[in-house]
Amino acid sequence: MFPANRSSHSFARIHRIALLALLLGAVVLCTVRNCAAQEQVPSTSQTISVDQVWPGMQGYAYTIFAGDQVEKFDLEVIGVMPNFLGPKQSIILVQLKGPKVEHTGVVAGMSGSPVYLEGKLAGALSLKLGIFTKEPIAGVTPIADVLAGGGIAGPISGSSSAGNSMQGAAVSSEFASRAGVQGGAELRSIETPLVFSGFQPSAIQKFSSQLDGFGFVAAQGGTTPARPDDAKLSPGDMAGMVLVQGDVSINSACTVTAIQADRVFLCGHPFLNLGDVQMPMARSRVLTTLSSDMASTKIVNVGGPIGTITGDHLTAVTGKLGAAPAMIPMELTTKSALGEKTIHAQIVNHPKLTPLLVALTAFNGLTQNVVYGEGTTLKLNAEIRLKGHAPVEIENTFAPGDTLNPDGMPVALSVMNVFMRLFNNQFERVQVEDVSVRVESVPGRQSYSIDSAWLEKGDATPGETLRLRVLVRPYRGAARIEETTVKVPDQVTRGTTLRVMVSDADWMNRASRGFSGGTGQGSPVGLDPLIALINRERRNDRVYVGLFAPSPTMLWDDKELPNVPLSQINAIDGRPNPGTVQILRESLASEASIPMSGPVSGIISLNLPVR
Repeated sequence: MFPANRSSHSFARIHRIALLALLLGAVVLCTVRNCAAQEQVPSTSQTISVDQVWPGMQGYAYTIFAGDQVEKFDLEVIGVMPNFLGPKQSIILVQLKGPKVEHTGVVAGMSGSPVYLEGKLAGALSLKLGIFTKEPIAGVTPIADVLAGGGIAGPISGSSSAGNSMQGAAVSSEFASRAGVQGGAELRSIETPLVFSGFQPSAIQKFSSQLDGFGFVAAQGGTTPARPDDAKLSPGDMAGMVLVQGDVSINSACTVTAIQADRVFLCGHPFLNLGDVQMPMARSRVLTTLSSDMASTKIVNVGGPIGTITGDHLTAVTGKLGAAPAMIPMELTTKSALGEKTIHAQIVNHPKLTPLLVALTAFNGLTQNVVYGEGTTLKLNAEIRLKGHAPVEIENTFAPGDTLNPDGMPVALSVMNVFMRLFNNQFERVQVEDVSVRVESVPGRQSYSIDSAWLEKGDATPGETLRLRVLVRPYRGAARIEETTVKVPDQVTRGTTLRVMVSDADWMNRASRGFSGGTGQGSPVGLDPLIALINRERRNDRVYVGLFAPSPTMLWDDKELPNVPLSQINAIDGRPNPGTVQILRESLASEASIPMSGPVSGIISLNLPVR
């Protein structure tokens, strides 16, 4: 019996030790992972409508402060603000509670955090009150409006437009005393972090005015490799739009409010209020939360693609899990005496965003390139390939200036301008297949001004060819003479005085097509004519010589009709609204150009009598 008892006691002792080790392991695991974060997020099948919400209700919400752990924080309802977002679109005003949110306040990237009252989904955290506030007060978009933003009627009773006068009175009194509305505080959308990876702050700063106009908070982050569980989203996780990806990336980041089958509801407010869209959706992973008295924000890495953002509306951003839509491939190559370097990126295809994103990506890729240097002349050659149309060619040269603007900015703006003209055309939707940008950097400031010009003789006969000399002055260099020829048309009438114009590309464009600049009157009437117009536009690194005859030219859409009979001009000219017809009092009879190694500026006009 004794050995058996000792064995029994030994077994019990081992069992107690094993149990203690298991408990200690659980404690360690909770310490590492934060046991409070392991709570199961309630199901979104049960919801609560606004007319069931009253001041003083206790609730909670979920978000991520660090890592992949969704954490719970408490809140208290202050009241309901009827018709806040618009007619019959109320919000619920709440005060966040708990050590973390009282330390950070309402955090950029927290928008979309699911809010629960009485264990039922009430809505998405979406608004914050002012800045430098001492209490974290936020607005909640009701769940009915969140789901309606995705075109889905939520399983709720009652309407989000509900809200009684007693609740409104409670808000107006308590909210005013606690939040200081009379001091100019306002409820506005919680900022959406726009996460830049591979971008230097100096590059982002140059486009800050455009980005600020969109309501973004620029934040630097990174990218993480795609993981098998990227698409396994739960309320409180983070996801967002992919705007640029590749060697550099730009992504938005919001919190997930709810998931219905493969539908994802985010943000609780619009990203840009773009309506129905097709943009890639990616997982976002939080590194940490940066606390700031002015604007706390989440520091985010972007994960793998998980589907498509399908809607961007007033009360929610919505997406669908699955395949991501195609983007526009972009290749940027920079060449200089130091070597050559290429970066690759993909840009979202959207008429309001693509031009800006192409410019920002090109500027960053150019100026942050190890083979790039300020004080050099930049030669741009770009090609935009379109589905079903001829490619668009961009060629220009840019010399450094005396201002503090980086030399690479005109390159980026030039490409951006062409994209805007393509996307804003009134004829058909543009489908860009890919973009190739090549920039060669040549040492020094190579630019020229036209000082004077003269013909070898003061008059000419029909059909005669004359030599023309042009005095051009390089930047900080000795002037030099360039030569070309001017041919007088055979059919010109004797006794006529022609005009020889020696100028840069801009002046020649104006003289030969009026002052419309390719828009408005005299503009193309189709995408193909627009592409042809862009491709034949004059380059800024040429001295242009134009011979103008005093005979009217009619510009009809994208066509130039020289020597138009006076009867036709009288039938069109003088109408109050001549449509797309423009009359020029001169016709360009011939044109020549002199290539230069940098931008040219200036204009000289000479009279040439025909005897």
